[in-house]
Amino acid sequence: MCRVHVGSADGMSLCLLGFLLHASTQCNVPKSDLELEGDYLMAGLFDIHYASNTLHLGRPEAMDCSSQPFILSNYRRFLLMKFAVEEINNSANLLPNISIGYKIVDHCSDSHSFPSMFNLLSVNGVVQVWDEPHNKLSKVTAVIGGYTSSKSLTVAPLFMTRFIPMVSYSASSSLFSEKKTFPSFLRTVHPNKAIIAVVVRILQHFDWRWVAFLNIDDDYGNDCRKLFIAKIHDTQICLAYTKGLDQNTDYLPIFRQIETQRVNVIVVFAPEWMAEALIESAIQMNVSNKVWIGGEGWSLNQKLPKTKGIQTIGTVLGVSEPAKTIPGLNDFIRSFKAHNKHNRTKKQTPCNQWCDCSLSSAEIIAADPSFSFPVYSAVYSVAHALHDALQCGAGRCNSEITVYPHMVLRELKKIQFTLLNRMIQFDENGDPRSGSYSVVFWNKSGDAQEVGYYNFYKSSDFFISTSEIQWFADGQVPTSLCSKECSEGQMKKPQGIHKCCFTCEICQDGTYINVTEDPYTCKACSDTEWSPEGSTRCNLRLVEYVPFTDPAALGLMVISGLLVVLTLAVCVLFAFHYNTPVVRSAGGSMCFLILGCLSLSSISVFFYFGKPSVAFCIFRFLPFLLFYTVCVSCFVVRSFQIVCIFKIAAKFPELQSWWVKYHGQWVVISVAFVIQALLLLIGYSSDPPKPHNETFWYLDKIILGCDINLKATSTSVIFLLILCILCFVFSYMGKDLPKNYNEAKSITFCLMLLILTWIIFATVYMLYHGRHIHTLNAFAVLCSLYSFLLWYFLPKCYIIMFQPEKNTQQHFQGLIQNYTKTISQ
Repeated sequence: MCRVHVGSADGMSLCLLGFLLHASTQCNVPKSDLELEGDYLMAGLFDIHYASNTLHLGRPEAMDCSSQPFILSNYRRFLLMKFAVEEINNSANLLPNISIGYKIVDHCSDSHSFPSMFNLLSVNGVVQVWDEPHNKLSKVTAVIGGYTSSKSLTVAPLFMTRFIPMVSYSASSSLFSEKKTFPSFLRTVHPNKAIIAVVVRILQHFDWRWVAFLNIDDDYGNDCRKLFIAKIHDTQICLAYTKGLDQNTDYLPIFRQIETQRVNVIVVFAPEWMAEALIESAIQMNVSNKVWIGGEGWSLNQKLPKTKGIQTIGTVLGVSEPAKTIPGLNDFIRSFKAHNKHNRTKKQTPCNQWCDCSLSSAEIIAADPSFSFPVYSAVYSVAHALHDALQCGAGRCNSEITVYPHMVLRELKKIQFTLLNRMIQFDENGDPRSGSYSVVFWNKSGDAQEVGYYNFYKSSDFFISTSEIQWFADGQVPTSLCSKECSEGQMKKPQGIHKCCFTCEICQDGTYINVTEDPYTCKACSDTEWSPEGSTRCNLRLVEYVPFTDPAALGLMVISGLLVVLTLAVCVLFAFHYNTPVVRSAGGSMCFLILGCLSLSSISVFFYFGKPSVAFCIFRFLPFLLFYTVCVSCFVVRSFQIVCIFKIAAKFPELQSWWVKYHGQWVVISVAFVIQALLLLIGYSSDPPKPHNETFWYLDKIILGCDINLKATSTSVIFLLILCILCFVFSYMGKDLPKNYNEAKSITFCLMLLILTWIIFATVYMLYHGRHIHTLNAFAVLCSLYSFLLWYFLPKCYIIMFQPEKNTQQHFQGLIQNYTKTISQ
């Protein structure tokens, strides 16, 4: 009878379920192969038959599992548990003087198997309420199972509330690692994240980046898909297509979509019955030249590799627990079948369960061996936990100890033993602490041939023997890419939502691509580097400037020095003939100022060579602009004086008298010097010239030069230009003055040479940007200086030295008188 405290809703529910259970088991049934009495019981959950979740019954009742499709491999696992229990009971070292029994449940449905679950928890058809004393507890101390994640998730809460250990041999959903929800759940198989890691390693090993993922549409399959998507997120692998499968799935549109998207690799996580339906459909629909990667649920399937036409679908790889031969199991199966040879009729068993035992022992032995060792180790794990809980040793166990399920759970978490050379131990999540996976290949003989392995907790311990795999593509490893890899030096331009689909664009010069860091972006080289089109790295630019040792530089510096020598010689010559008409007409004392400023201007030439610095850049321009301004202002004054003497004096005598009285020429020169000095001081103070790396014109070179702020220096240049224009205007006005007394013509010619020099330099500057542009600039400066020295002073030196007869007062007076007569006429 079910006793329930008043007001307890949980107790009322258990009482009602207990009543249904009691009602369904009132018939007397003999002991069957599904039960074995013992001091302690293990429950076993095996999907010997499979019922779809879409079944609808008219009322709550236990399902007749025998009417559902039979699963041979699970029947083999059920026999394996029987074998393990018998082996433990016959052991003298493990649980001596203690017998282990079992109750096997054909867990064919997750929604219609609750009566069977309550039968495991009940005593005489009554389920004890949680807060009652422990005097009517079931003898079940642990549960081996369930097989699928979905079915385990359904029944686990019943056992979790009583801390009855569930040791699953197949349920691999990552949800079971959450100990807050499943405190007494352990498993002898690795969680899904482990096998997903192996599958991803296989894809990466063969560089398969465009894959389809098919999974059973339940907790196991959907968990695998979720983990797979998360695992490939930071890789080059793309999920081209995914689909959840059930027993009503139409495979034709799935294969059409996979073919349309040119997917050549298909990952399948499904139980063996669904995998058989999928592969057989692929054969019928002529799906060919694919790589199939199976999970451990069907990788060791014994039927499919021998199916007619299996070779046409492509290459089948799989991931599974390493094949482990369990000594004595085959003999046990043969003995078991021989013992029951004459008793193969239907039997009533608890909760309408029945096993199809019409199979031969050879068929059972040849069934899919997947999860054999996990079943075997799960039974032995519980046995070792019981052994420790009962303080067994020296051939006996402590019979005074009453073992409850929570005590077995505590010992399970601590066990550590070796079984068939494998270490059995659980981590804090109840998952195996060690282990490995095998990579298998379905060869032409119809066998699952081991071609690789993956050891856990050793990230680098992964191996695949590619040469042992018989590929369908003429022996070559097939490819599965949305887009072909870009050539070296090309970046990927994404197309659509998948990173694996892209077009290729070559990186332009000055940029490079680093596919390991970012294959989608051409990165610009730094200012000190360069790269040609389609580069994967940048090269250092060649730094160029004109050194002092350059032949052109040496030549120009010699010419500049020669200028200083010549100006000094002219100064000496003019000093010795200071009072002669030629020197007086050339400007007298002003000539010495002009020659001195020409020499000082030549200082700039020396700073066009060598590696630029701030000081070099300043002295490259300042001496020329400042002292050349003084030179030009002297010629402006000199031109004005010549015109004034011969043309303006007669018309404007007051202007001439003012000019003479106040020394107008020196006032103008001084004002020009002060203005230019102030302009240069202001401009260079705000933004002085500084070294500049010219990288625009040459990809592979850096031309060292000086950067000039045009806003800061343009005023001083404009001022010099204005003086040149005034000088040209005044000198041009005196072009018809007396022969041999016409300094205006000489000044005009010098200015024409000056203008021509800088026009030529400006033209070259726009066309050529190499390092020798600075050499040309220095040459233009020297031409500007030599134009005045050679075409203004040299003719006068020639007269002084070789034509002294023209350097007399009488000669000049005659020229002036002739010019006066000409004007008067």
